Amino acid sequence: MSAVPNLTLNNGVQIPQFGFGTFQIEPEKTKETTLKAIELGYRHIDTAEMYRNEKQVGEAVRASGIDRSEFFVTSKLNNGAHAYDDALAAFDQTMADLDIEYLDLFLVHWPLPQVGDFVETWRAMEEIYRSGRCRAIGVSNFQPHHLQRLFDETEIVPVVNQIEVHPYLTQDDVREFGTKNGVLTESWAPIAKGKVVDDPTITRIAEQHGKTASQVTLRWHIQRGDIVFPKSVNPDRMRENIDIFDFELSDDEVATISQLNRDDRMGPHPDEFNWTP
Repeated sequence: MSAVPNLTLNNGVQIPQFGFGTFQIEPEKTKETTLKAIELGYRHIDTAEMYRNEKQVGEAVRASGIDRSEFFVTSKLNNGAHAYDDALAAFDQTMADLDIEYLDLFLVHWPLPQVGDFVETWRAMEEIYRSGRCRAIGVSNFQPHHLQRLFDETEIVPVVNQIEVHPYLTQDDVREFGTKNGVLTESWAPIAKGKVVDDPTITRIAEQHGKTASQVTLRWHIQRGDIVFPKSVNPDRMRENIDIFDFELSDDEVATISQLNRDDRMGPHPDEFNWTP
């Protein structure tokens, strides 16, 4: 399989454009599953405090026998830790659970303006970044108006915004706003929780390339410039997912898939998501 390309974050840090997601992987299965992903060539691993499997991700990285510097590990701040001191303490807990010397990327998981002032949360993230224990900081599920507040009221621009993106929800406005301001887009639910794999347009393009619909969809993400990390616990599917760097979609094919957009969300809208403990 061809090497996964890197993108450059706005602070100069290199991030693999393709990785392995651990959302909804049960903690007791996470170490074994992540080790299999590493064996298949994955080096970018995405976890979160909310997933309850940071400890097992760290165990897999340490058990792999591969130097820590070869990995890019992301985690995310839990929704219940948005107050300044709570965010600092939550990061300390993440580092204790992962036990991997440093973190590559730490994200605010949701803006949650109903819960607290995410600007205060971001100021804690800035302190975390300046501590040197985290190589980059970013956000997740932020809308342009959330990002604009950070630009206006804080000092450090997020390196990424991790949002729901797939052919049925292209989020072009959020992506373009990020690009204009130096914020890369990371895509979660990249195949719309499996909904797009039976789409006739995507399956037709897949047949023309001798690839699966999932592979074509993931390739679409890559060629649009987004960072993507599908999740699977099936080794064959994990192998299939990363085997997307030996073909290219034409510009017309990328545009055709993009035209499937119908603003169909798999998760909540960030302006409507009201988290409660």
